[in-house]
Order: sequence, then structure tokens, then C-alpha cells
Amino acid sequence: MSSIRITKQFSFEAGHALHGYDGKCKNIHGHSYSLEVTVIGKPITDTSHVKHGMVIDFGDLKKIVKTEIVDVFDHAIVFNQNTPHAELGRNLAAEGHNVLLVDYQPTSEMMIIDFAKKIQAYLPENIKLHSLKLRETATSYAEWYASDQ
Repeated sequence: MSSIRITKQFSFEAGHALHGYDGKCKNIHGHSYSLEVTVIGKPITDTSHVKHGMVIDFGDLKKIVKTEIVDVFDHAIVFNQNTPHAELGRNLAAEGHNVLLVDYQPTSEMMIIDFAKKIQAYLPENIKLHSLKLRETATSYAEWYASDQ
């Protein structure tokens, strides 16, 4: 049976700042992120299986991505914990703000690597992560492909 790719799209709002950057993104700002998650596998051939004909139930994929990515990053501000922004982040968190302190510079490129690791950890054994596309704006995005790793 042929391998089939399944894609589900997600969106979330998040803010960040790039410490040490030489442009506008050094300032705290936000994006309306769009994330496309593509997995690959073979459709279930067992006619008695409740998910016969599916590679993965879109709902199952949604649950993974929503739990690990969207619910965590939506309406959060993301700072690199290894920069002075960490202190600002802790102060904001103490006031009730949703702050994520990550161990990387929160660029789209680094976020997508983080997302790939998180999603891969929860996929069923017979399903592989094929690619991710993270749009930061309507015209700017980062892509991750398993074949490039």
C-alpha cells in the first residue's frame, strides 16, 4: 500500500523578542503564527478497525499538536532563558502573564526544531513526521523536513 501524507493546520498568537538582534525584532512584538503539520504513513487496511482507511485520525493529530504546541504557545511571550530577557520574563510571569523561557533564541527556525521534537515524541510508531511549516507572517516562514535531518 502507498504511503500517504496527511496535513493539519493550526494557528496561535505569541510574542517574543530576539536578544542581541540588530533589527526591529530585538523589541518585544507578536505574530499570528500558522503551523502546518504533515505526517506520513500507510492507511489502515484492517476493515474491522474503527479507523479503517485512515493514516491517522485528524482528531488524534490535532490532540497532539494542540496539547504540545498550541495550548502552550498561544498568547504566550517567548524569551531565551539564557539572556537578560529571562529576568523580564520571570517578572512578567509573577504578575500572571504567560511566559515561556526556552533554551534557544525564539526565531521561527529554532521554534520549528523544538516543535518537531515535541510532535515526534507523541506520534504512533507507524506514523512519521514528514514536515512542518511555521508561518510568522503572511510572507515569511520556516520549513522543517524529516528528509533533511
